[in-house]
Amino acid sequence: MKKLLTGLSAFLLFSPLHVFAADGALSDTALGTTLPLWSCIPFAGMLLSIAIFPLIKEEWWEKHKPWVVAFWSLLFLIPFAVIFGGHIALEHLIEVTLGDYLTFIVLLFGLFCVAGNISLQGDLTGNPKVNVVLLLIGTLLSSWIGTTGASMLMIRPIIRANKWRQRKVQIMVFFIFLISNIGGCLTPVGDPPLLMGFMNGVGFFWSLNLLPVMLLNVLILLTLFFLIDTKAYKKDIADGFKPEIRPESERVKLHLDGAHNIAFMLIIVAAVILSGVLPTTFPVFSEGLTIMGVTLSYASIIEIIMILASAYLSFKTTKKEIRDSNHFTWDAIEEVAILFIGIFITMIPALLILKARGADLGLTQPWQFFWITGALSSFLDNTPTYLVFFTTAASLGFTSGVQTLTSFIPKAVLMAISCGAVFMGANTYIGNAPNFMVRSIAEENGIKMPSFFGYMFWSLSCLIPVFLIDMLIFFL
Repeated sequence: MKKLLTGLSAFLLFSPLHVFAADGALSDTALGTTLPLWSCIPFAGMLLSIAIFPLIKEEWWEKHKPWVVAFWSLLFLIPFAVIFGGHIALEHLIEVTLGDYLTFIVLLFGLFCVAGNISLQGDLTGNPKVNVVLLLIGTLLSSWIGTTGASMLMIRPIIRANKWRQRKVQIMVFFIFLISNIGGCLTPVGDPPLLMGFMNGVGFFWSLNLLPVMLLNVLILLTLFFLIDTKAYKKDIADGFKPEIRPESERVKLHLDGAHNIAFMLIIVAAVILSGVLPTTFPVFSEGLTIMGVTLSYASIIEIIMILASAYLSFKTTKKEIRDSNHFTWDAIEEVAILFIGIFITMIPALLILKARGADLGLTQPWQFFWITGALSSFLDNTPTYLVFFTTAASLGFTSGVQTLTSFIPKAVLMAISCGAVFMGANTYIGNAPNFMVRSIAEENGIKMPSFFGYMFWSLSCLIPVFLIDMLIFFL
């Protein structure tokens, strides 16, 4: 594998000069129109590797994961450079790493660090009622501190409360459904697609229009979870698994250790908001560091500095014992960083094709936007997917609805695009970054999570019926 990657890298670096002299002005639309569908094979290979290798060669996968990511990335980049020119390939590589991946991973890293320094302690016994309350609290937090922030804040308390349970996979699966995805639909802070809508003229509080859809979904899913968890709970009790019951004098009241880190989490949320507000309010902040035509804006640089400073100060001001009580390790963020750089790179052709041909899909009805946005957001980054169909809807010539920077979009259509992008990220582990982080942290704590396809069985059986109800009530 290493020899193959070395050869591929050398081929890319020492390609003939005419390759690098290709026309750098070729537009994304022209690229997307030209690219064949088979250019998405590396992306499919990346997804299949994530799905299959942990099942058939788990130890090999854990050891060679970075090389597999590099292989699929180069398998796309090298033919792309040969056909369109090394300059264009390098430009798109810089765009996806500097323009998209950098801010993405810095935000995840910051929230992961700060949340790892907050520990909910006390006698909290995991049972169906307690779990429903914890899931509801996390779901409500997601719109205000982001799905990643809420996931990292709530995952360890829920694991700790249910550590005595034998059957607890359903808790983690519904955690991903609700806290890592659906709960983030009410504000632009909740999920990046909604932030993109805000930056394109949609009002900050417009997303509250999604509240009825969210409430319906949360009600159905929490009811379903309660029934499943109650059945599992009774089996645990019958098998002799029981929570530790300590004497009254030894019980510990619920309290937060490292509570001052909530301030650092709020600073990170403020940084995300500023990154969206500054460029539209003060255009100078949209300028910045430019490399080969790709600009890392001053607003993004400020966001990165604020997040990294918050993470650093969080570690400096928090006792190591708090992280130890959370069983804090770097494994989860390391896995996400490795896998998602490969996902971001290999999905370049899929996004280019979608951007160029999205308007040709003949979408006119809200339910069509709901399902196509959601289906693609299940496997692609939901932020560019949202923008593609946001732009598509804005180009259809509507004369009334929600006012954006360029045109109108009917309320039902924008609701459908927003719900599809946010909700259906829950359909797969890769649909939203917190999904993978929750899975990794759960497995670190001894919870055997479903495989990639095993998780999709849960989502297809539990989520798709709910989304069909959404369509029938809100989008037809």
